[in-house]
Amino acid sequence: MSNSLSKSVRNRITIHRPEELGGELREAWHRVMDESPDFGNPFLAPEFAAGVGKFRGGARVAVLHEHGEPVGFFPYERNAFGVGRAIGLGLSDCQALVHRPGVTWDTGELLRACGLSVFEFDHLVDEQKPLGRYVTGTFASPVVDLKVTEGTYPEWLRGAYPGLAKTVLKKERRLARDLGELRFVFDERDPGMLRQLMRWKSAQYRRTGRMDRFARPWIVGLTDHFFQVREEHFTGVLSVVYAGDRPVAAHFGPTSRTVFAAWFTAYDPELRYYSPGLIMHLRMAEAAGRQGVHVMDLGRGDKEYKDWLKTRELRVGEGFAYRPHPVAATHRLWRRPVRGLRNTVLAHPRLREPADRLLKTVGGLRAKTR
Repeated sequence: MSNSLSKSVRNRITIHRPEELGGELREAWHRVMDESPDFGNPFLAPEFAAGVGKFRGGARVAVLHEHGEPVGFFPYERNAFGVGRAIGLGLSDCQALVHRPGVTWDTGELLRACGLSVFEFDHLVDEQKPLGRYVTGTFASPVVDLKVTEGTYPEWLRGAYPGLAKTVLKKERRLARDLGELRFVFDERDPGMLRQLMRWKSAQYRRTGRMDRFARPWIVGLTDHFFQVREEHFTGVLSVVYAGDRPVAAHFGPTSRTVFAAWFTAYDPELRYYSPGLIMHLRMAEAAGRQGVHVMDLGRGDKEYKDWLKTRELRVGEGFAYRPHPVAATHRLWRRPVRGLRNTVLAHPRLREPADRLLKTVGGLRAKTR
């Protein structure tokens, strides 16, 4: 399938199922990722799109060609009514049309080629100028710049986070004294620990009154799939903190050659007074730096631990790209107020804290009725 595009991309667009992309197109996509630090995030890799495509029937990739060469890759999901969204929306912490430097496009023509009346996104990288006019809000996405260190973990912690080091090291020593020697595994290959992480995370979602993502079989299947992916631009990494033989906290997320994405973190709630989540993130940052990763992306959202850990912030955009169409107008009328209300609550601590308390109360009531 192909369509003509504006003068900015002079040849055509072809549409593909992401899991069926040939080796040459995947290699071209990887090269484009390598050409710009804006596109180094593993959520922008073809492996992420292919994984989603295995479980979501509407997943597609539009490939932009110029003079016969693939120069851009636009992963998305489409429903039967032509409503589109960023691939893995709700799970992906980074979204973009991944393209060679200097390539531009006409958004209306791109949507028409994809059969979309509207395209929804919520973590769009700041670089995407042709989509800029459709951004309804921008948000901070904290990151940690990682440095390779030759010293021990305590030495790294004291140098990188002097304000946190004393408290964290004290809690780690107490944890080791109470339960056994502390051990951190950056790349744990035990699938049983991945299941433990999912159980912890499901319980956390229920306690806080939020949607349990791991109650959805396709998300469980997608996580299992990514656990098996071991590629240069996308590797699923399971990290675990143990005290003695007991798992204390775990994290699963993807890493590329340069970016480690914080994704699913959970811990044993019985051990929450040891701050296991913070211990996990600090251990991951130190270990990822030793692996040569440049950045740990903490993802959009206001959390106290992110303020403690971040070295700077990226900006990501939320909005709806659209072309004149009745479906587009209806979708925006429905979705914009929902997103606006959520963002208002999240942006104001005086509203966010009561909302969190209400969700936790609802979560507790649900747990009691199970």
